[in-house]
Parts: sequence; C-alpha cells; structure tokens
Amino acid sequence: MPPKTKVTREQIVSAGLALARARGPQAINARAVAAKLGCSTQPVFSNYAAMEDLQRDVLAAAQAAANAYMDPASGSDYPPYKAVGMGYIRFAAEEPALFRWLYMRDRSAESPADDRVENAGVLRLIMDKTGLSEDAAWRFHLEMWLFVHGVAATLATGYVRWDPALVSDMLTDVFQGLRARFAGKEGA
Repeated sequence: MPPKTKVTREQIVSAGLALARARGPQAINARAVAAKLGCSTQPVFSNYAAMEDLQRDVLAAAQAAANAYMDPASGSDYPPYKAVGMGYIRFAAEEPALFRWLYMRDRSAESPADDRVENAGVLRLIMDKTGLSEDAAWRFHLEMWLFVHGVAATLATGYVRWDPALVSDMLTDVFQGLRARFAGKEGA
C-alpha cells in the first residue's frame, strides 16, 4: 500500500485562496477545499479544527497578495507613492473577489488600526515629495486614498474597465491638485 500523501497547511490555504479568487470567500469550506486538493476532508480537519481559523489564514494570504501589488519597490515604473495607489487599483482590477473581501466588507466589528503608524512609510513619502508637515501629509493621504479606493471599487465591481494610462493620469491630476491646495495652506 503506498504511503498517504501529506497535505500541508500551506496547500490548504492555497486551495482556499484559489476558491476565494474564483467564487468569493463564502466558497471556503472543508468539502470545497478538499475537492480542490483532490483529497478527503480529513487533512483539512487535521490542520484546522475550525473553519474560522482557515478563513483567517486565507484572509492573511489574500492580504499578502494585495501587499505585493502595493509594494513600491516591486519594479514599478511609477514614483513610489503613485506605485502604491496604482498597485491597489490594479489589485482591484485583477483580483476583484479578493479586493472585495479585503476592502469592501463590513469591518465595524474590527478594532481600527492606528493608521498613522500603519502608513508611516507612505506619510514619509508624501512629506518628502511635498514638504508638508505630518498632519498635513496625513490629510493629503486620506483624501488621495479615498479617491484611489473609489476608482478601485468601481473596477472591482465591474462598473468601469481597467485603463492603466487613464488611471495614471487621473492619479496625477488629483495628486497635483491636492499638492497645490496644501501648498497654499502650509507654504510648502
């Protein structure tokens, strides 16, 4: 009798991520993951006592995928701050189910992150590029990011089509407009 193939947690998470990409996070269950892996549900339940734990790990894998899109050092042709926004928007266009799961779900029960700490690197990029104070850079980023999220959401829901050149021009327009407005307030 041949030895049983060991199914790892990583394989289970990968299968769960594939299901979430194709059919949304509601598709993640032991039976569907097992079918994706071509095994029984036993390895899934051996690695995960609760489906909530598996979903948490798949959500973390989805976040890692999103972060890879938004990494300004990923070889993008855009300046670093713009690369983050363009990556976020491209993630929405190319991974709409994951984008909706990560960024368009009800998060009212979650503890809010300390956004200034979480975005310290981004704030530094803005401060270096514009000469703004940290408080002004935070407001600048908030306004810019709300615009970026709106573009991304329209792509993730299929409302508009992905046109990287147009989106790049739009981000430049908004960035320049915000920089001009904030420069008048701060003398930057």
